[in-house]
This record gives sequence, structure tokens and C-alpha cells, in this order.
Amino acid sequence: MAQRRIGLTGGIATGKSSVGRLLESLHQLPLLDADCYAREALAPGSAASQAVLARYGPAVQTPAEPQGLDRKALGAIVFNDPAERRWLEQLIHPLVRQRFDQELQQLNAAATVVLMVPLLFEVGLEALCSETWLVDCDEQQQLQRLIARDQCTPAQAQARIQAQWPLARKRTLADRLINNRGGPEQLAAQVEVALLRPSDPGQ
Repeated sequence: MAQRRIGLTGGIATGKSSVGRLLESLHQLPLLDADCYAREALAPGSAASQAVLARYGPAVQTPAEPQGLDRKALGAIVFNDPAERRWLEQLIHPLVRQRFDQELQQLNAAATVVLMVPLLFEVGLEALCSETWLVDCDEQQQLQRLIARDQCTPAQAQARIQAQWPLARKRTLADRLINNRGGPEQLAAQVEVALLRPSDPGQ
């Protein structure tokens, strides 16, 4: 039987990580996390981090570790400049894709694998998946959650949200919507249903 690959995505602060934790801890599914691979790619001393330091210099350098990156400073640059964001994505995305390919090869005997990718549709990684889930909420809810989570200003939060495709666009592409407008219990129940009914897209 073909491997079931769930492409888990959503906008920033819509609840992807909450669903990912449910799938990994409660349902014991292997979880491949694009954000984790992106952090690995920018580890101190890596070729990608060296390229970032060469481009931006001390502005993104951590004082305590000259080889390390100040991710908040880097984020302030790329979330406010589309050209710089594209440059960083072109550096990081091939490395993330390579890690997915490696991990999927290792997990080829697993019946189900979850690929958690914030930019799943933006970078075309849905091609690796047999189905796609979008963790969804209202746009105002998304904004408030991001402000509370990252302790940022409304303007900073808006810039980060606008760096991704809008939820309205992603809703039309996903096979299934996971509604995260309610509480944890409702979210867990929807994940349970989605796992049991893989061939019922768009619900």
C-alpha cells in the first residue's frame, strides 16, 4: 500500500504546531518539521549561516557567538523586504527539501508520515504529499495570536503574516481544513476525524 503523507500547513500562528504535536505525541506518527530543518541549515558555522553573515554582517550577528545568527534581527530584515526574503528562501529551501528527501527515504516503511511545512504551497512541497491539511482560523484571530505569542507590535505581526500567502488562497488549495477557531478539545476531535477519513477532502 502507498505511504500516506500528510502535508500539514497553515498561516503563521494558526496552530500548525499544535496539530503537529497531536499527530506526533497522541497518534505516534513520524513528524518532519520544515522549521526545524531550516534552523539546522542556519546553525552556527554552517555554509548557509556564513552566507547570511557575509550578506548582512554585524547586524545579524550574535554578540556572544560571532558565528551565530540573531534570528530576530534577521527576521526584521527579511519580513520587511521581499527581495531579501526571496534571497534567504532561495538559500534555505533547497537545503530543507534535501532533508525531507533524506528523512522520507529513512521512513519508507512507515504507513503514515506528517510533513509540517509553513510554506507548503508557496514552495511546491505539496508534490511530496498524498494529502494536504490546512490549519485554519479567522484572520483577526491569527493576528492576535501572533502578537501574543511573539510579543510583537501589530505592524510587525502584519508584516510577518503578509510574507506568506493569505489564508483565503490556501483554503482553495488544501484537501482538508482543520478549524482552529475553538479550543484544544475541538481541535483534537477534528484531527481524529481527519486521520480516520483520509479520502474526504475539503472538509
